[in-house]
Amino acid sequence: MRFADRHDAGRRLAAELRDHTDEHPVVLGLPRGGVPVAAEVARALDADLDVLVVRKLGVPGHEEVAMGAVGEDDAMVRNEDVIAMAGVTESAVHAAARREEAEVERRIDLLRQGRPAPQLDGRTVIVVDDGLATGATARAGCAIARARGARRVVLAVPVAPQDAVAHVPEADEVVCLITPEAFMAVGMHYVDFAQVSDGEVVRLLEEFPG
Repeated sequence: MRFADRHDAGRRLAAELRDHTDEHPVVLGLPRGGVPVAAEVARALDADLDVLVVRKLGVPGHEEVAMGAVGEDDAMVRNEDVIAMAGVTESAVHAAARREEAEVERRIDLLRQGRPAPQLDGRTVIVVDDGLATGATARAGCAIARARGARRVVLAVPVAPQDAVAHVPEADEVVCLITPEAFMAVGMHYVDFAQVSDGEVVRLLEEFPG
């Protein structure tokens, strides 16, 4: 299966999440690529939409490899296996975390445009991304939702490797449309995987005033 684009992926994902409609969930997209997917889910479920700002911690010199992630509310998830295999020191991990925490704060201001974060107490929260590689950022997002009082946390993605979706202890449920055995990269499963701009994220959020 390949998706035409993120909107197509979101519509297909929404069909698998219909059972949550009566729960009046909050849909949280991981920016930037997860937000167009999340917008389609929120639209189909008649749900609230917002962002959950999370940043990957890349291995020094190989930043595309995630050794963890940080996010809002001081959330942090570590990939201990990656840290050990790459020989990353604790000081390097903390330095990367400090840099990305500053970027998290900057992006919260940019994308929310001064709006407060949604109240999650007692609600079902659906955390959405356009796909997982290691799953670190999505796990951080789920941890934030849980810390903010979500009653139930659902992670929903169009595509991910099998081992990534099998280990998300921060979520009560994981919904994933395809888990290819020979997973290489998220973008390989989209016809159009063009970069999503900050402006597009802000525009999509403005369509869901809350």
